[in-house]
Amino acid sequence: MTTIVRVLLVMALLLTAPLAQSQNKVPSERALEALVKATLLTFNDANVTGNYEVFHAKLSKPFREQFSVERLARRFQDFNKKHIDFDIVAALKPAYDPAPKVDDDGKLLVKGLFPTEPKQVHFSLEFIPSDGEWKLIGINVKIGDPN
Repeated sequence: MTTIVRVLLVMALLLTAPLAQSQNKVPSERALEALVKATLLTFNDANVTGNYEVFHAKLSKPFREQFSVERLARRFQDFNKKHIDFDIVAALKPAYDPAPKVDDDGKLLVKGLFPTEPKQVHFSLEFIPSDGEWKLIGINVKIGDPN
């Protein structure tokens, strides 16, 4: 192996090590809010348009393999049929309960709500590290009255 190749391999390892380590902890407040909003807004767009291809493409590989685009459309058809649109979450700050955490399996667990009116957007999201970023592995969204 040439010296240049060795240097490149060492540099690649050094650059990827912080990514892997950062995946073991909850993202910063701003990064977490961006992740939650991007996920929910992509999900909302899929429901509003009935086109789940972009949402599907952003899922983690295990989630994509388990749920085809067509299966996602069937699974979330109530949102589409009832014309549920919660894009207002883009302008609001999420309230987390409990605090977001990375569990023992390395999953980022994020639960909470957006204080939308007249009904709140409740969410439970699970992410796994994939390709240097958090990717969705589980989602549960409910629109409901304040508790």
